[in-house]
Amino acid sequence: MGGGRITVVGLGPAGPDLVTAETLALIAAHDRRFLRTARHPAAAAVGEAVAFDDVYEASDSFSAVYETIVARLIEAAADGDLLYAVPGSPAVLERTVELLRASAAGASGALEVRPAVSFLDLAWSRLGVDPVEEGVGLVDGHRFATAAAGRAGPLLVAGCHHRRVLSEIKLAVESEPRAVVLQRLGLDDEAVFEVEWAELDRSFDADHLTSVYIPELAEPVAAELARFDELVRVLRDRCPWDREQTHASLRRHLLSETHELLEALDARAAHPDSEPVAEADDLLEEELGDLLFQVGFHSRLAAERGAFTLADVARRIHDKLVARHPHVFGDVEAADSSTVMANWEAIKRVEKNRASAMDGLPSSLPALLLALAVQKRAASAGLDPPPAPPPDDLEAACAQAADALARLQASGDESDLGAALFTGVQAARLLSCDPESALRTEAKRFEQQFRAAEARASTSG
Repeated sequence: MGGGRITVVGLGPAGPDLVTAETLALIAAHDRRFLRTARHPAAAAVGEAVAFDDVYEASDSFSAVYETIVARLIEAAADGDLLYAVPGSPAVLERTVELLRASAAGASGALEVRPAVSFLDLAWSRLGVDPVEEGVGLVDGHRFATAAAGRAGPLLVAGCHHRRVLSEIKLAVESEPRAVVLQRLGLDDEAVFEVEWAELDRSFDADHLTSVYIPELAEPVAAELARFDELVRVLRDRCPWDREQTHASLRRHLLSETHELLEALDARAAHPDSEPVAEADDLLEEELGDLLFQVGFHSRLAAERGAFTLADVARRIHDKLVARHPHVFGDVEAADSSTVMANWEAIKRVEKNRASAMDGLPSSLPALLLALAVQKRAASAGLDPPPAPPPDDLEAACAQAADALARLQASGDESDLGAALFTGVQAARLLSCDPESALRTEAKRFEQQFRAAEARASTSG
């Protein structure tokens, strides 16, 4: 710890009127004073001091902020005693004090932490709650996913200073509990109000004096998904490779992981879906996780620029699926899957304000999948590719394919090859087969035959 003592005091939860007499006396007794942040209503009570707000501006993560502050304090203490003032109470959710205690282990008398009024005292008063009687858990919003894992409430969540923190809290909870927001307690503009859980991260402006009270959780916090989101954030903060990545640089990794997942699906397809197959299921689980990491990584990049978070991604696909399934969540009738798909495309056209059923087709689709998508969209609009056979007339589709192949044999023209392939896709669609998967299977079959032929040739040679 160095040659001097660090005395830590708290500035209380609000203005100077809640700073204790002991804290004021300790401030007066020290010539060397440090502030974790000058952004506090009672910061002026410290007088002339060195504030660490520049560390917040220069660091990429709060963990780096706290570690830097502690390192500077320890370095400064080498020159003698100093006073360190923190918001609220130094004994309540003060990470820098935790780190100072760890650094001071075995250094007798090097650190002294004095009590102060905490924001908790005001929170219990405003909520009308006895925390001991109710068994309220106190959780740091930055570590909500892991700290609140398995708890059913009540919970008071502190450190909810940013929309991103609120979004991650919301993501970690599968139910939609009642939430009470507490802001700027003890100040003239204090606010205490309820908010819908779905609006937690978008209905008010969070600040550094914001907390959230959750009286009860119907289900425990969904720790695994939130732990995963937190891990992606840590990797972005601490891993040199992850820090360098962009949406563009991750594109090839997304493509690679998608193909690996397709191979895992092919391996699983060799068995009935209802049959547990340890090796195939284990591989599928692993590859789904790798693809999820790509989704999480892109969401983290977006969150860093304030665009959206993983919670927003989850909420958007949730809302989209509800809107696209009126036969499940509304009063629309859909007797079969073809009606479901026709409704889906119709809803999508309205949502996207598309003039044509063909609008919005990804140009990067593989050719077979593009042909299948074009045909499906045409069919959903009531316009099968010409000449249009009845939807169940597989014989007509096969005849078209044979005619296209005959024209190809006679002309050798690329357009005739395209027509033959297109009619082949049409036949696959009428058989409810995936042409991409069918061709992949046939290619794999040929590869295996070729390898076997190679092995025979090698043995006989």
